Amino acid sequence: MSYHKLLERQLQRFFGEPEKWPAGMESFLKAVSEAYLAADEDRQLIERSLELTSRELTSRNDQLREELAGRERIEEALLAEKAEQAALIRKLEDTHSQLLQSEKMASIGQLTAGLVHEINNPIGFVSSNLGTLRHYVAGLLKLIGAYEAEEVGLGEEARNRLEARKEEAELGVLREDALEVVSESTEGLRRVRQIIRDLTEFSHVSDAQWQWADLHKGLDSTLTIVNNEVKYVAEVVREYGALPEVECLPSQLNQVFLNMLVNAAQAIKGKRGTITVRTGTSGTEQVFVEIEDTGEGIAPEILTRIFDPFFTTKPVGKGTGLGLALSYSIVARHRGRIDVRSQPGAGTTFRIVLPVKQNP
Repeated sequence: MSYHKLLERQLQRFFGEPEKWPAGMESFLKAVSEAYLAADEDRQLIERSLELTSRELTSRNDQLREELAGRERIEEALLAEKAEQAALIRKLEDTHSQLLQSEKMASIGQLTAGLVHEINNPIGFVSSNLGTLRHYVAGLLKLIGAYEAEEVGLGEEARNRLEARKEEAELGVLREDALEVVSESTEGLRRVRQIIRDLTEFSHVSDAQWQWADLHKGLDSTLTIVNNEVKYVAEVVREYGALPEVECLPSQLNQVFLNMLVNAAQAIKGKRGTITVRTGTSGTEQVFVEIEDTGEGIAPEILTRIFDPFFTTKPVGKGTGLGLALSYSIVARHRGRIDVRSQPGAGTTFRIVLPVKQNP
């Protein structure tokens, strides 16, 4: 119902039919209706204007929200990229440090090979000369015995002179010790030869390619290398199981064994301890090497950080923090893993698990 009809009905309620209305009331009704219609049009115009403004504001708010979300996504992407760059920089630094360590070990290996070659030559002729000397000494002792048998035919004065010479030369001691001294010298040379063989086995300078190797030989040669580090603090117990040959880089695994054994020796303080080297198989496709010590152990709060590059609990100048990190990367390169069990005050066990065969 229009506003004019509504107002007309109200006037009829008060005044009755239009012919009874006061003079000018119809003109007033018409003027009021027109004024209302004009006001209603203005209201509708304002409402449409407000609706359009509201739509524009809503659209603008949606655009702003989208822009804000886009900026947030860009910011998140930038932060993620920054984190990736930081991780890459750390990885490059770690790789660089490990490369330097590997190059250093390669240089040591080459130096070792050169020294082994140089030492082998004099050891060879000394060993040969000792064999000849042993033969000569044995012959001389026999000759002296023959002369002594003929002394009874000499005069008393000659026998006295010979007896004085025997005492002066300590013939009795010489007869007892001469061959023993030669034997001890030969044994010493044998040990030197063994050390040289172990050095050669440890360095494997020419073994830069993957090959099948006996891990027990690598462990034995490494134990010889670290003997001076270990023998004053611990007894070494070998508990070797039956191992197949493993496809590996022998010199790199020897470096891992070296790091583990040195750490085990340095963890033992106070009373003399024990380092147990244990090997075995895990199924048909994996082997393991365990190095267990009775040292101080590792605190739980740092156990998760021991493989981080440059992390060390040793005093300044005693460690670089690269030994275990390098060992971890070498074992990872062999598609293996390193497990650690440790209890403060009760020792630590490192378990190196390796596949027998490397997949192409």
